Amino acid sequence: MKIAIFGQAFNSNTEEALVVILHYLNNREGVSVFLIAEFNEKIQEKKPSEFNFTKITDTLDPSFDLLISIGGDGTILRAVTYVHDLNIPVIGVNTGRLGFLATIQNQLIIPSLDAIFNKAYRISERHLLVIDTFPKVSAFDTYNFALNEIAVSRKNTTSMISVETRLNDEYLTSYWSDGLIVSTPTGSTGYSLSCGGPVITPDTNSLVITPISPHNLSARPLVVKDSTEVKLKVNGREDNFLVSLDSRITTLSNETIITIKKAPFTIKMIELLEESFLDTLRKKLLWGEDKRN
Repeated sequence: MKIAIFGQAFNSNTEEALVVILHYLNNREGVSVFLIAEFNEKIQEKKPSEFNFTKITDTLDPSFDLLISIGGDGTILRAVTYVHDLNIPVIGVNTGRLGFLATIQNQLIIPSLDAIFNKAYRISERHLLVIDTFPKVSAFDTYNFALNEIAVSRKNTTSMISVETRLNDEYLTSYWSDGLIVSTPTGSTGYSLSCGGPVITPDTNSLVITPISPHNLSARPLVVKDSTEVKLKVNGREDNFLVSLDSRITTLSNETIITIKKAPFTIKMIELLEESFLDTLRKKLLWGEDKRN
């Protein structure tokens, strides 16, 4: 079994989790463990000699069986850029804050790894979004996809922007707002939720379009089929605007036309059998919290 480990930062919580994981994996026969180079660089800055025995890799390939992400949900979003369309299952150890995607707490690492090696888990297929632009933008040549959302927002101004929106080339409306979010079901519990969007279960074949601080009381989040092609054109007092793919941000000209649609591949998230999306809603977002319950 070939396993990669990734993290975006190296702090005491991350170190605690990494030590437990490496000790567990290195004591199992037939397991090869690799640290992704970006993570290893963070480690070497803090502990330059303690983890030198671990193999290092710059990229992933189909020979890997599992990617373990150590951090929060943002770390998983970054880890996805390594997985891309390789169909490598991903599981997250939560050393961050909320941990909606990264669900394993440090004290549960060993029983969770036991479950994985015993194949006591299920795979949750998570859909992604891809972006295309006219004219073409080189920033999207390699990483043009997002697991949570693709969002456009204003830049260098306090003024609203107008986001002309078309669905399958049919005009929907022009949102006067601070921006617009196109979210997957996975991303519905992220940025879209904080802007008033609905929670969507991960197995739903839909997208949600959520305006950011719209200056119109009739502007509401809209749920559409995930086969819908969303086309956006931004106008505003400034010549440029921001587009973000999860946590990756690029500046685009107002002349740019953005097309967003479902990606042709999915990300395989490992879910332990005792976990579920609804259980996570209750635990992480205090869904339905009521002392009467």
